[in-house]
Amino acid sequence: MSVLRQLIGRFKLQRRGGNNIVGWSMTPEEAVSFIRMRGKTVLTFFGYSGMGYEDEEGMLQIVQNILSQYLPPKTLINIGATDVGVGKAYALAKALGFETSGIVSTQALEYPEDISTAVDHVCFIKDNQWGGMLPNSDELSPTSRAMVDCSDILAAIGGGDISRDELLEGKKLGKPVQYFSADMSHERVIRRAQSMGKTLPRSFTGSCDEEFGK
Repeated sequence: MSVLRQLIGRFKLQRRGGNNIVGWSMTPEEAVSFIRMRGKTVLTFFGYSGMGYEDEEGMLQIVQNILSQYLPPKTLINIGATDVGVGKAYALAKALGFETSGIVSTQALEYPEDISTAVDHVCFIKDNQWGGMLPNSDELSPTSRAMVDCSDILAAIGGGDISRDELLEGKKLGKPVQYFSADMSHERVIRRAQSMGKTLPRSFTGSCDEEFGK
């Protein structure tokens, strides 16, 4: 079923237009090669996705403050291709004149409506998961591998397990990592906990905060 849904998602994106789809089933090396060929410093933003932000305007203000330190002609803004969570930063980056790219798992083809219309170049990475570490391994999944390897600078505003794994790998490779604490949407977190029959959380920060918020 997922293969069919991905094919339908691909058709919908082709019909919608507006994005340069660099590849529908790329390897990390192919995606990194394309992004590096742009010849710009790659600033990648990490953070919450589907859980969103309690203070979205605050998140965007942090993004704007970071972007003010870079020149649009020399900087490529990379995120996870979707328009949810930290992906809201795409529209701001485009309005300021930055070229934008997105790296995302082929899993996202099942949700084509979430792909941002403000991302110039989209690289779909062939991946059986959204990102993070491979099961029973200390290796990153293909999507996360591409995200880290293409980046010169990693900037995170909150973030869960996938972002945490990517930031830790970037740090291990000696890449600059910036972290800004932020809460997930309280309402979404509570609703999710209730739907899963779990105890309500005591904190609304993600696992990135445990590693980088000290």
